[in-house]
Amino acid sequence: MSERKETLRTGPRRGPGRVAEKPKDFKSAMLKLIGYCKPYILVICIALVCDMAGVIFRLMGPDQLRKITNILTEGLTGTIDMPGIMSVIKLLAVLFAVGAFLSFVTGLIMTVITQKVNKGLRESISVKINRLPVSYFHSTSTGDVLSRVTNDVDTIGQTLHQSISSLISAVTMFIGSIVLMFCTNWIMAIVAVASSVIGFFFMSLIMGRTQKFFTARQKWLGEMNGHVEEIYTGQRVVKLFNAEDKEKKKFDYINDKMRENNWKSQFLSGLMQPLMGFVGNFGYVAVCVTGALLTMNGKTDFGVIVAFMVYIRQFTSPLSQLAQAATTLQTTAAASERVFEFLEAEEMSDESAKSRKLGEVKGDVEFEHVRFGYTADKEIIHDFSEHILPGQKVAIVGPTGAGKTTMVNLLMRFYEINSGAIRIDGIDTSEMTREEIHDLFGMVLQDTWLFEGSVRENLAYGKEEITDEQLMNACKAVGLGHFINSLPNGLDTVLDESVSLSVGQKQLMTIARAMIEDAPMLILDEATSSVDTRTELQIQKAMEALTVGRTSFVIAHRLSTIKNSDKILVMRDGDIVESGTHEELLSLNGFYAQLYNSQFEVA
Repeated sequence: MSERKETLRTGPRRGPGRVAEKPKDFKSAMLKLIGYCKPYILVICIALVCDMAGVIFRLMGPDQLRKITNILTEGLTGTIDMPGIMSVIKLLAVLFAVGAFLSFVTGLIMTVITQKVNKGLRESISVKINRLPVSYFHSTSTGDVLSRVTNDVDTIGQTLHQSISSLISAVTMFIGSIVLMFCTNWIMAIVAVASSVIGFFFMSLIMGRTQKFFTARQKWLGEMNGHVEEIYTGQRVVKLFNAEDKEKKKFDYINDKMRENNWKSQFLSGLMQPLMGFVGNFGYVAVCVTGALLTMNGKTDFGVIVAFMVYIRQFTSPLSQLAQAATTLQTTAAASERVFEFLEAEEMSDESAKSRKLGEVKGDVEFEHVRFGYTADKEIIHDFSEHILPGQKVAIVGPTGAGKTTMVNLLMRFYEINSGAIRIDGIDTSEMTREEIHDLFGMVLQDTWLFEGSVRENLAYGKEEITDEQLMNACKAVGLGHFINSLPNGLDTVLDESVSLSVGQKQLMTIARAMIEDAPMLILDEATSSVDTRTELQIQKAMEALTVGRTSFVIAHRLSTIKNSDKILVMRDGDIVESGTHEELLSLNGFYAQLYNSQFEVA
């Protein structure tokens, strides 16, 4: 986001200790994920069919083992049919080789699909970020958004890569084992199935109780990322105010919530695998005992028992895989809920049908009975009206919380007004696209933003075909010429941790960026608050040249810097209480005079 599109965080902020919202149901979250994967459904189905075919080939093994056992049993009283055994062994080798190859194909396809889905999700989130209103990011921490882009998307990818194919192969193995067992010996098959019913009953009970903990775990992970991100970026302030203990308590609270939900989710879901293991072993014993009794009564042969010993392992092994897949799917459902909750967040209104554009920009700005509140029940701008003529330099002053920055946010359409109108050259801003409005303004804020890249890339951000001469002229105008020349590679020096920039130098960089932007109108929000007095005077001269012929809005607390403004708007509690030039306002001896004189009082 370019400098002119930055805003101060003035809206409500969610605290790190906010209680997690009530989770949605498992089915809804998974259906959304399946719907997102719709373009790849055919390829996924091919992969799953290959996986199922591989399982079927492996399921043919026990029957061949039965044949080998019977050949060996018959040979105990005579000659062992070695050619017959070798032919069966060759067939087994082919079956297992084909099964392994099909499993390899499944893994390869799912790996490619997983990366495509992950890439698509991140691209969707990236596009979504640009469509969300500024108010969303004022109410959601940066760390929480990052957690959705990284942790939650990775969790979804891992499920697609591992759990889906494991689930399908487990189900295929489970159903196939049942069918083949019934075809081999229905009595022993009934015993095997009956011994496992209790396991499925308990597994369904556990899954119903653990989903809420998996959802809460993902939410508190987002809270943790948000808290750590805030404390890391504000580490100096935390130390300055000796707030380490306070922030540690917040961290411990979130950490305890993560531990609590992690423990509950992992403990309850962890019960499924040992439970399935017990059920599997119980079924194994039951089948062996039943087979022995049937053999003694002459109702089956020893080869069937050997085959069933393999079948029961193939039958119970999927139970553990199903339990593990169920645990993973619950985590995935929680991650999917958070990702799609973000993707389904209310976007800014569609403006593709708007066609009003300004031709030659004059810079005539009019506020007509503007009313606004960040929340419906709390209005902070009350009936604001003012007319700024083209080329005027307008200063907006007032105490903290008076609504100065809010008015700039409304002018840029970062927020929509509740009522009234804002017009630029006679055209209502609501009839123009936000992009059109943003292109009209160059903007410098008190909060600087530089990214890791070369000096050239930072200065010419969003602009093309800017010459080195233009860049250096802007740098010299704000007093950065010597600093740029002293860098190892000049304009091509990469701004990273190895390059130490003071707060003031960062501010000068953003001001130079605004100069290079060369927009028809200008907004300066405490643009010189981070520089020394001498540099401020130099910047003021550069700004004077920059604002010539441009309608400019200057928010300043140092009232001495805006004495030469064409118009000064004095705001208090969301209203304009005074308006005029510096001399006119001082002669009134009103609120502005109090503010101005208070900056020169000597204790």
